[in-house]
Amino acid sequence: MLDLLQGIRVLSFNHFLLGPMAIQVLGDLGADVITVEPPEGAWQRHWSSGNIWHDGQGVVHMCTNRNKRSIALDLKSPEGKEIALKLVDRADVVAENFRPGVMDKLGFGYDALQRLKPSLIYASASGYGPDGPYAQRPGQDLLAQALFGVMAITGQKEAGPRPVGVSVADHHGAALLAMGIIAALFRRERTGQGCRVDASLMQAALDLQAESLTCWLNAPQPPASVGPSRNIAGWYYPAPYGVYATRDGHLAVSLCPLSALAKIIEELSVYSDDDAWSRADEIADLIAARLKTKTSEEWALRMQAGQIWHARVQGYAEIAQDPQVKHMQALVTVAGGGKAATPVTLVNHPVRYDGKAAAVRLPPQELGAQTEEILGELGVSAVEIATLVRKGVVHVGENRT
Repeated sequence: MLDLLQGIRVLSFNHFLLGPMAIQVLGDLGADVITVEPPEGAWQRHWSSGNIWHDGQGVVHMCTNRNKRSIALDLKSPEGKEIALKLVDRADVVAENFRPGVMDKLGFGYDALQRLKPSLIYASASGYGPDGPYAQRPGQDLLAQALFGVMAITGQKEAGPRPVGVSVADHHGAALLAMGIIAALFRRERTGQGCRVDASLMQAALDLQAESLTCWLNAPQPPASVGPSRNIAGWYYPAPYGVYATRDGHLAVSLCPLSALAKIIEELSVYSDDDAWSRADEIADLIAARLKTKTSEEWALRMQAGQIWHARVQGYAEIAQDPQVKHMQALVTVAGGGKAATPVTLVNHPVRYDGKAAAVRLPPQELGAQTEEILGELGVSAVEIATLVRKGVVHVGENRT
């Protein structure tokens, strides 16, 4: 069990993907995370990726809510607001990812909480930043990929712009938000000073393209289009860098001198390394035609012998059985937090510390599973809790821990 953030308490007012995933990182590192949801549950409890439900829980909830305690609380009620402010008083970090202005209307915006507790770390995630011309637009991963270049450089020329096959801006934005929170905590340990931390889908999408954007912005004559080619993996790469179909699958071929690849694909011997840039599509078409003539295994053996960097394109079935994935404990199966505690397999925390992988102390919990426990820590009596439940101010989960 990791204790890097032991003693840190995080109060999370998050929904959807980016915010909950960011705060999950802190829970993995040992922070006490209390996630606050309305009595009917946050959005991720009512929608599931792939329409796949596991023991009554949706996938978005399961992949972003381990190592968190759950309290269901009506923030619009006077009693609910009072409870939330008591939780804020005991927190080191408050995190939220509502559209700019929503938390202010509820009375939990940065300015209000910073006045109450100057040492507080206030972390906010949004679509496009806390202010500016886009601030009130709906912020969602697909829209960010479309607006900020990720979609334009992905896919193949014939198909036109395509999104990455996962919510990549959400995932990267979560990592950036967690990084920002930890940096702010580090400064507070030295100075006692609180901090506002902001992350956005927009800047996550741009940051993912740092190499590509820097190339384009500083090119003497930037290309008018940065759209994908048939095989080359990006507009700023030389041949053969890309993905090619074989007789029975696909191979990714990484950076290598054309002279090395010419030892197994003889037709390439007429091209120079400069041609790899200026005639990339032409060379890639030639490589594509040749790789279709043999199986992935046959080409892999030849490339391995020629010390050419390559990899088979694996699907999820292959990933689940991949020996390195298993060795690194990158996927972990634990007892679930649903009614039947059905085992659930999750993607593990992606970093090791002193050679150790993070542990799942709490699987993703049912709504309000720790409501009574958390209220008890605030000194609320059992009779008072029963009254709050009856009035609809709080919800108490069936599977209590």
